[in-house]
Amino acid sequence: MNYLLPVMALCLLIPAFAVSLEQGQVDELVEKAFEGQKHSYAPYSHYHVGAALLTKSGKIYTGCNVENASYGGTNCAERTAVFKAVSEGDKEFEAIAVVTKDGGSPCGICRQILNEFNPKILVIALDETGRVHHQMTLDQLLPHAFGPANLE
Repeated sequence: MNYLLPVMALCLLIPAFAVSLEQGQVDELVEKAFEGQKHSYAPYSHYHVGAALLTKSGKIYTGCNVENASYGGTNCAERTAVFKAVSEGDKEFEAIAVVTKDGGSPCGICRQILNEFNPKILVIALDETGRVHHQMTLDQLLPHAFGPANLE
């Protein structure tokens, strides 16, 4: 896949965000999201999703969607990556790349889960050709979110 050209353009825009990523980090994050998508199990929707989550420590956790005949048992790629990170003790997230066939954005529950850890996380949504559909912080995707601060 030739996704590096659109991603290079992405790096020029990143300084506007709270998180500053180097070109190599963005390239690796996108590559890992594509790798995650290859492992997707989507026999019902045929909507294969891959995610790669960058932590403050520099580690990247991948995820894919895993569907289930009992639809409520389905888990999204973004949540898979978050749960892998948390299960390894990593809870400080900086960026997430999500690859879908059409550049779809994280669903509401995934946004809520990401908000739990960092409302300012950079979200990069790409399609299968590598075209960036949008890049923004989570608080732009989920304004006025309910989170841990509401329970203090």
